[in-house]
Amino acid sequence: MNQTWESDHWPQYPRITPLGWGRVVLRAVLLIVLVFGGLLVLLALRVVERPLCGLHRPVTPHITQFVCRNAFRVLGIRHHVRGTPMQGRGAVVANHASWLDIFSLNAAKRIYFVSKSEVAGWPGIGWLARATGTVFIERNRARARAHTQLFQDRLLAGHKLLFFPEGTSTDGLRVLPFKTTLFEAFFNADLKEEIALQPVSLFYRAPAGLDPRFYGWWGDMSFGSHLLTTLAPARQGSVTVVYHAPLKVADFPDRKALALACEQAVRAGHEALRAV
Repeated sequence: MNQTWESDHWPQYPRITPLGWGRVVLRAVLLIVLVFGGLLVLLALRVVERPLCGLHRPVTPHITQFVCRNAFRVLGIRHHVRGTPMQGRGAVVANHASWLDIFSLNAAKRIYFVSKSEVAGWPGIGWLARATGTVFIERNRARARAHTQLFQDRLLAGHKLLFFPEGTSTDGLRVLPFKTTLFEAFFNADLKEEIALQPVSLFYRAPAGLDPRFYGWWGDMSFGSHLLTTLAPARQGSVTVVYHAPLKVADFPDRKALALACEQAVRAGHEALRAV
């Protein structure tokens, strides 16, 4: 999370029962084996892949997808995908509701997250982010040219970069206005005619009878306690990922117009899912 968004109050999570703690332990062990086992395989393959392919990663992203898809099986959360991930060069923009977004978005499409530089130093999460090719940026206008060059290199290499233009995560029940700063990089002369942006809507449906914000993770919420709460339910909820039609950067006059079109698509998809 890059900034802090706060709601009036946090959800009231149910007390974890003894059976719930059993599910927490079982699912946690399985997730650790899956995630860090996959990480070891990825790092071993990357030793060969890096010198042979450079920026291109023809093999290791499949490991990431395998881990993320099976993480939902371990959690018991149903994962639905609508629409078609784009095949051409470009980036993906989505609303941001939870740490689960990492699994939700990687499970359906090979992508590379754009994240604030501080995440690289986070224990566990930072290691995973670096290993899976996350692009780390500094929120500093003086670094804008370097970021543009970095985006260009990765996008022209065929990487699908994903970023969250809201700038923070929410309770999952709303889409915040999109910040336009990062959209400027896509109007670089070498990129503008080559790429498109695909808006994606994420919507989490809570387990039956629980607060609809159950999977949301925002503000100063503890990751550890939220993880335990997420692992405990006997019957989980679901997440739906909707891929909207890609928007060609060259069809828009500037970053603000492009950001607004992406925001409107994401918001409309999110509201449609919430209304069901």
